[in-house]
Amino acid sequence: MTTTVDLVPGLVTTRDAIAAAYGCGTFQGIEPADAAGKVFVYSDPSAGEEYGYTFDGRAEDDEFGPLYLYTGAGATGDQKPSGRNGSLLSHVEKQRELHLFVAHGKVPGGGAMLQRYIGQMVLDPIKPYEVRRGPGSDKVMRNVLVFRLRPAEGTTPAWTEADNLPAAATSTVEVVEPAGTVSAPVSLPEQSGAKVKKTEQHATAETIADIPAGQRKVLRREGELVKAFAAHLAAAGHETHSFQITIAGEPGALTPDLYDATDHALYEAKGLTTRANVRMAIGQLADYRRHIPGRKDLLRVVVLLPSEPTADVKDLLGEEYVELVYQTEDGFAGWPLAYNQP
Repeated sequence: MTTTVDLVPGLVTTRDAIAAAYGCGTFQGIEPADAAGKVFVYSDPSAGEEYGYTFDGRAEDDEFGPLYLYTGAGATGDQKPSGRNGSLLSHVEKQRELHLFVAHGKVPGGGAMLQRYIGQMVLDPIKPYEVRRGPGSDKVMRNVLVFRLRPAEGTTPAWTEADNLPAAATSTVEVVEPAGTVSAPVSLPEQSGAKVKKTEQHATAETIADIPAGQRKVLRREGELVKAFAAHLAAAGHETHSFQITIAGEPGALTPDLYDATDHALYEAKGLTTRANVRMAIGQLADYRRHIPGRKDLLRVVVLLPSEPTADVKDLLGEEYVELVYQTEDGFAGWPLAYNQP
C-alpha cells in the first residue's frame, strides 16, 4: 500500500485512491480487496436510470432500521448470486468488511467520478437480496438482484435526502419468479460479527442493532415455507410466479410472495401462525389484489401458514373471503383450493 485513505463516513474520494490504498479494481460496481479483507461497493443510481430502472438508493426504514438497496453485477441476462455478486453475499462468511460509496459528481476539470463514502455496511442476514425485473444494457427484461444493505454496528451513515430511492414515474406490474424458484444465496451465519473502525463509531439513533435471533428464524421459516409450497405446486403441474408492482409517486415496489397462475390465486405467507400475522397478511393481500392483472376474474387470495390457526382466526379469514392453506406433516391442508376451481 502506497497511500492511506481513512474510511470516515462523508469522505469524498475517487476509485483510484481507494484502489491504491487497498488493492482493489477501479471499474466494477463490486470490487473485492482480498488482501485488505474488504469489499467495496460503488452505487450510481444514474447508471440504472440509463437502462430504465432505479433500484439503488436508501429505502424506507423498516422494523430493523435503515436500509440501502444496491443493484448487483451483470449488465445483460439474469443476474446470478455468484462471481462479484457472490463476493458481496459471502463477505460475512469470509470476514470481509463491506464499504459503500455513492457517486458524487466528477473531479473538477477531469472526467473521473467522485465517490462519497456512506459507511461500513453489512448484508441483511435475513433477506440478503430481492429479485426484481428490469432491462439490461441490451434493453431486454431480465432478473436483477437487488441487495439489502444495513449499517454495520456503530456506523453513522453519511447519506443525504438525495440518496433516497426516487418515486416511480408510472405504475407497472412485472412478472417475477417466486422465492421458491430463485437460486439460493450463499448461506450467512447467524451472527454477522461485523465490526467497524473506531473512527466510525458514534452515538446515534440510526445504528442498526443485531436482528433478534427469534425474528430471524421466523422470517427464514417464511422463506422455506414459500419454497416448499412452490415446489408442491410445481409437482402438481401448476405454473407459478409473482409480481413486481411499482406505484406512481412511491419509491420501491410491492412484491407478493407467490401467484399460482393455474388457479388464479395469490398467496401471502407468514412464518408464524398468530392472529397478528394473519391480520397483516389480510391487509397485504387487500393491497396487492388491486394491482393484479385479471383480478376481476375471480382472483382468489390465500394466506399460507406453517401450522393450523385457531377456529376464530379461520372464521376471520372466511368473513374476509380469504382462503387458508397451512403446512402439515403430510403436505398442505386446504389445498387444492376448495372452490372456484377452473
